[in-house]
Amino acid sequence: MSGKFKILSLAGVLLVGMSAITLQNDKLFEITKNIEIFVNVYKALNTDFVDELDPGELMSTGIEAMVGSLDPYTNYISESKIESYRLSNQNKYQGFGAIIDTLDQYITIIEPYKDGPAMKAGLVAGDQITSINGQNTKGRSVEEVNAIAMGAPGTTVNLKVKSTGDTSTKEIELTRGETSIPNVPYSGRIADNIGYINLTTFTQGGYGNIKRALKDLKLEGNLDGVVLDLRFNGGGLLVEAIDICNIFVEKDIEVVTTKGKIKDRDQSFSTRRPVEDPEIPLVVMINGRSASASEIVSGVMQDLDRGVLIGQRSFGKGLVQNTKDVGYNSKLKLTTSEYYIPSRRCIQAVEYQDGKPVDIADSRRSKFKTKNGRTVLDGGGVTPDIKLPKPELAEYTDWLKEKRIIFKYVNQYVLAHDSIAEPGDFVFTGYDEFKSFVSKGSWKFVPEVTTSLKDILEKKKVSDNGVKSQLATLAAEAETSHTNDIDTYKAEILREIEIEIISRYYFQGGKAKHKLNGDSEIQEAINILNDQAKYKKILS
Repeated sequence: MSGKFKILSLAGVLLVGMSAITLQNDKLFEITKNIEIFVNVYKALNTDFVDELDPGELMSTGIEAMVGSLDPYTNYISESKIESYRLSNQNKYQGFGAIIDTLDQYITIIEPYKDGPAMKAGLVAGDQITSINGQNTKGRSVEEVNAIAMGAPGTTVNLKVKSTGDTSTKEIELTRGETSIPNVPYSGRIADNIGYINLTTFTQGGYGNIKRALKDLKLEGNLDGVVLDLRFNGGGLLVEAIDICNIFVEKDIEVVTTKGKIKDRDQSFSTRRPVEDPEIPLVVMINGRSASASEIVSGVMQDLDRGVLIGQRSFGKGLVQNTKDVGYNSKLKLTTSEYYIPSRRCIQAVEYQDGKPVDIADSRRSKFKTKNGRTVLDGGGVTPDIKLPKPELAEYTDWLKEKRIIFKYVNQYVLAHDSIAEPGDFVFTGYDEFKSFVSKGSWKFVPEVTTSLKDILEKKKVSDNGVKSQLATLAAEAETSHTNDIDTYKAEILREIEIEIISRYYFQGGKAKHKLNGDSEIQEAINILNDQAKYKKILS
């Protein structure tokens, strides 16, 4: 190398280094400048604003706005919320051991978990909690009530409860304890030769439960395929996702890598156990509520051409969060890296609206290749190999569920029936009784189109009297056209009633099994597994 070239090379290195230093200094200046502005704004508000200000509350608002502008998963946990955060992140902590919601102004048991604290205390679905440790719950939110009820396992909480069909209030002492929520609530045969496993969350033991379920299915006889249902599964532990992949994928296969700003912290995760079954035909069910670990498992099966994905595009959460102490007993949970699956694509959504991922067109998503050379896309979840339309309930059926009308009817049904047939066999035959219950209620169904038209008229958005008259007529006609909805949508309403009834007697497992009745997506999965030529063609 000539001396002149050496000098030029050295000069180039120095220029690059100086540019980097300049950029860094510019960034530090911007940080210092804006911190000073922030402090000055606060000083001005504190000194001159007409009302007294709470410094902690005001600063929290500023911090929360800052982190909220990044992604929905980066959150500031202030000192006032830290106890709630700590308890909710400990596996040993549980509150009621039930799904609760506000109904008719009071916190109501919606679904007790089998053998959980609520069930052991004698609470059932429909019970309304009017007081907790002497504090009235009327008008309180679920979050407020959970905060009151928090405590360590073994400690007690005193409740006043009003039950369906009983005007009196009874006192109950509930002992807090661990609640075992099954991550595999149901597995079994959905056809003579097809197995089914429902995984609801990636909590500890998920790998072992799926492995055991697969073995049990094989013991029952010939098994030509299995369906792994990850619909509505919001994710959970990464280690469980990796091990569940390992059930169907050989040992020492890289399935996930994480990449962030600090390269030294990038990680790679491979399967680490002997494979359970690398050959059995597999269908993975996903939908828009399948997220995080669910997207890792389904994406890995797709990238390695190990199974066929059926359903709708998944949620699109491919981010890793870590928690940092930021002083004064406060924490910052922040996104530090992204997940990448075997094709090297990231499943993370790239656009948000109201804190939720927004679907972007396939033309804006980058292309990658599976092991067999199939084209797959990044940027917004995992797209199934067989796309199915999103199952939608009729507006009227949604209303019956949203207003808890089906729930309230079943509260009364349970009082009159000590037992029912098993999930899958149970048939509800009291539809006329249900119709009578609905007709006698104080609620009234108003279709969305009618509400929208009335809103336009009430807000005087239309000045022409002729148009006003037409809109009023349309609103009335739209409402009248729904008069017979309870008969029109009888089949799907019956199914929702049956599922609600089943949950009262057979809990999460029974509900998961009974939901398979009339599930068109499951039927599509059975069809694919029974058509091995089509199955192999999709993966080739």
